[in-house]
Amino acid sequence: MTFNPNSDISGGKTSRRGRTTGIAVGGGLGAIALFLISQFLGVDLTGLVGGGQQDPSATDSALQECQTGQDANERIDCRMQGAAASLEDYWQDAGPQIGVDYVGPQDLILFSQAVATGCGNASSATGPFYCPPDQTIYIDTSFYDTLEQQFGAESGPLAEMYVVAHEWGHHVQNLAGILESSQDGQTGPTSNAVRVELQADCFAGAWAASASKTEDENGVTFLQPITPEQYTEALSAAAAVGDDRIQETTQGQVNPHQFTHGTSEQRVRWFEAGYDNGAGACDTFGVSGNDL
Repeated sequence: MTFNPNSDISGGKTSRRGRTTGIAVGGGLGAIALFLISQFLGVDLTGLVGGGQQDPSATDSALQECQTGQDANERIDCRMQGAAASLEDYWQDAGPQIGVDYVGPQDLILFSQAVATGCGNASSATGPFYCPPDQTIYIDTSFYDTLEQQFGAESGPLAEMYVVAHEWGHHVQNLAGILESSQDGQTGPTSNAVRVELQADCFAGAWAASASKTEDENGVTFLQPITPEQYTEALSAAAAVGDDRIQETTQGQVNPHQFTHGTSEQRVRWFEAGYDNGAGACDTFGVSGNDL
């Protein structure tokens, strides 16, 4: 999607964090966090978390250079901030409509290589993720290059923002108690793990459909309407992170018993469900396995 050049994105809750050091193996990430973190690249986090130490210089800093929609059109970090501003505006209205007492995430942190979080330490190999204990989204934007080069996703602004919207969906699930209540450690095509991820995809689609109506504090819409090409790019990103696509690419075979996010077809279909029918259509826990 294209931002309106004169929209004010400065209110988007986004920070940049410097590199961290001391990634430890086998540390104390809680069971709930282990289940919830969005492992887009299929990486086992248990080897990437632990005590570790953060570089003293690795403090959070606001993206002062990101002020307008024009900045978001020109720079990916500013685009993340613009997406955060749009998502916050959307969920302030949509949250109560689905029974969620909505408050925004604490932050959207952009990092490079490694980061210390409320869930422990993680590396870029983890992919984008939401950490429930600190209610923060973490993204190394180099992930988008991996998504395109390794998994064949089409690139584009909406495809990039779909990832942010998906993680924002996990925050909404956390507020609703869905994440904790669905945690059972199971995997497979109809597991709660898959249902959680497909619902977040559906929430992302619901935001995308309304994104051109979200407004800054001056009543200026953040984003212009989605073009057919941009919509296709978002679907391509959703398909690229399907369990079957990732397993085939990284392992050479597909093992449904290990599914945690859903197939490419499912991820596209639930994104479309949210896009066509809104967040109220995203009850992935209320459908049978055959309809999932």
